[in-house]
Parts: sequence; C-alpha cells; structure tokens
Amino acid sequence: MTGRERLDQVVERWHLLKHPFYRAWSAGDLPLEALRVYAREYGAWIAQLPAGWRALGEEATAREEEDHLELWRAFARALGTEVGEAELPKVRALLEQARRHFARPETALGALYAFEAQQPATSRAKLEGLQQFYDLPEDAHEYFKAHSHNEQEAEALARRLEALPPEAQARALDSCAQTAQALWGALTDVYERTARGPCP
Repeated sequence: MTGRERLDQVVERWHLLKHPFYRAWSAGDLPLEALRVYAREYGAWIAQLPAGWRALGEEATAREEEDHLELWRAFARALGTEVGEAELPKVRALLEQARRHFARPETALGALYAFEAQQPATSRAKLEGLQQFYDLPEDAHEYFKAHSHNEQEAEALARRLEALPPEAQARALDSCAQTAQALWGALTDVYERTARGPCP
C-alpha cells in the first residue's frame, strides 16, 4: 500500500460527509442557528490553515488561505455572526492539536491532508445544500464555490508525503489520523450544541 493509499484509508474512515451534521445540511434539516454556530466555531479552524502551509514553506498557498478566510468570514456574516475564539471543547481541542502539528513539516503534511483531501467533496455538498434549502445572500456561497474543485492541494500534499523517509511518513500518517478524528469530534460538538441530541 502506498503512502497516499494509507492516508486515504484513514480519511475515509472519518470522512465528514458521513457525519450526521453534514447529512442534515444536505437534506436541509439544519436550523439556521446550527449553521451560525458552525460558521463561528469552525471559522477558528479555517484561521489556522495558513500556519500549516507556512510550516511547509508554501507562502503563496498560505496567503491564498488568508484570502479564503475572508470568504469564510463573509459566510459567517451572511448568517448574522462573526468568527471568533472557539468555545466548544472539541473545537478547542482541534485547534490545540493543529498548533502542535503545524509546528513540524511532516505532521503539518498529515494534518493538512486530513482536511484538504475531503474539502472538494464537502464543499460541493454544502454548496448544494445552501443553494437548495437556505435563503442566504450570495456571499454565503463563495467559500464553498472556491473549494469545490481544488483537488490540487491534496495532490501536492500526497506527493510531498510520499517523498518522505519511512519514519517521517509514519508521523505524517499519525497526524492525519488524529486530525481526521478531531475534525469529526469538532463537528459532533457543533451538532450536539445545536440541540439535535446526542450524535448517533
């Protein structure tokens, strides 16, 4: 099994499109308050991404992620909220983990891959849900439009990971697994916070 295949196996186990929160979003079953909490809390994670790319020496991508953060903030404003400090415990745990993983190139590779490998598919699903079920300004759609077809970032991360020596690859894979689980946990916290009951 290649390094990329091992990464994808981990990501598939925790793929966010399987999460009840995103399934409810795609069905139009989320109340607006759930989207507000999501925009506010998850925005703190989006704000961490430039640091991960800078750990890899990818300054241009880091600046692009800063531009994308502004699109996320527009999404939050369209919902009547703002990105701020995370309050939910599992979101805060995700951010603390990101700070640790973004301190070293190999663990930054794994952590970023856990997110970037999923982002085109999750963005397409969220965009479709917003357009079909939620009457929001066009600004609410722009972040998801921008990420619906950006598979090149995951491809670049996978190539870099497969060039690492075995020990560094193992650290990257572990970081990917931890981040995938932490992303799932953060979404569970949002789901449960917005009065949908315990996450199945």
